[in-house]
Amino acid sequence: MISEILILVISFVVLLAIGVPVAWSIGLSCLFTMLASLDSLVAFTTIAQRMGTGLDSFSLLAIPFFILAGQIMNQGGIARRLIDFAKALIGSMPGGLVYVNVIAAILFGAISGSAVAAASAIGGILGPPMEKENYSKEFGAAINITSSTTGMVIPPSNVLIVYSLASGGVSIASLFLAGYIPGILMGLALMLAASVWIKKKKYPAGNSTSFKKILSTFFNAFPSLLLLVVVIGGIVSGVFTATEASGIAVIYCLVLAIVYRELDRKILFKVFLDSVGTTAIVMLLIAASMSMSWVMSYENIPQVVSDTLLSLSDNKFVILLIINLLLLFVGIFMDVTPAVLIFTPIFLPVMENLGVDPIHFGIVMVMNLCVGLCTPPVGSVLFVGVGVAKTSIQKVIKPLLPLYVVMFLVLILITFIPAISLWLPGLFE
Repeated sequence: MISEILILVISFVVLLAIGVPVAWSIGLSCLFTMLASLDSLVAFTTIAQRMGTGLDSFSLLAIPFFILAGQIMNQGGIARRLIDFAKALIGSMPGGLVYVNVIAAILFGAISGSAVAAASAIGGILGPPMEKENYSKEFGAAINITSSTTGMVIPPSNVLIVYSLASGGVSIASLFLAGYIPGILMGLALMLAASVWIKKKKYPAGNSTSFKKILSTFFNAFPSLLLLVVVIGGIVSGVFTATEASGIAVIYCLVLAIVYRELDRKILFKVFLDSVGTTAIVMLLIAASMSMSWVMSYENIPQVVSDTLLSLSDNKFVILLIINLLLLFVGIFMDVTPAVLIFTPIFLPVMENLGVDPIHFGIVMVMNLCVGLCTPPVGSVLFVGVGVAKTSIQKVIKPLLPLYVVMFLVLILITFIPAISLWLPGLFE
């Protein structure tokens, strides 16, 4: 068993190090591991079978629909109306555009569930006016990158759906409800950190606004905000499942985009094409990760890890801290989706043995891995944010460092106070 574990870990690390895409690295390392203990035909057949059955889940149908809904929001004028509302609400404050970025990310994330889409849309819209008002391009990019990750926790979140699958069926509705307070708390903490920077740089107040403008932008954004009530309200009340809600979200966003007259045939074709490309990447990652989860189970790796961790301490908070540190390290080198699929079957049984609620652990795990989205070398949101801002990673790292600290502190708070995640789901039990 030790030799198979070494083959799995070493081959995976080496493949990543030489630049092989993550999905291929996962699949090939699984294949090499199986070849060490099974005949080649059986090994190839088993890996292919596990990749196929890994995608055979009704819950996974929600992911392509939510991806499509996010793309329609981005291209159909929905995101811009949310940003306009946020600007009217708090844009007149000193350094207001920075706060607008965070508020818009929370609103956009609460509807699209995509950190990359939020970073792209909000950065593209707010970048030029921030630069025009002499905001630091690098700090603006740093705020955009970190605040966009709130969409991974605030529902509807594709990653929480993936966690539900990997955990063996934790309620998606409960996970969605559990994500609200942690996601908003992260946004508020980032705004607090930004306020220190704003005072230090003495950014001026933005253009004055009026109650009339706030009201008009609110009514423009209201149909978009209503989507949140329809989707989450429908899931929580049991009117439809998360998968059915994702289809409703697509239809709703499509109707809105047509009403706004910002989605012609050419743009719609691009939206479908981009959605298919993103879905293909995500599904390949899920298929490969599910095969790795099976291989690790076959080699009894979860039990080995569980015994090792429990031998260190029987205090759940000590183990949670250790797992947090391990996941922060993992997040630097691996994207959120494969990390959730691979490590949930390893760490969740340990947490359940110690009495940790799987809903609470899911939120902790996803928020932890969100930090990795903002860090090199594989942070997808980092690359998108830097690209949209037309700057470099080297320049953005300095303003990102204090924001990393803030994200870590919020993560620790959520880890050690389970009620932050569990209070809202508890109201609907």
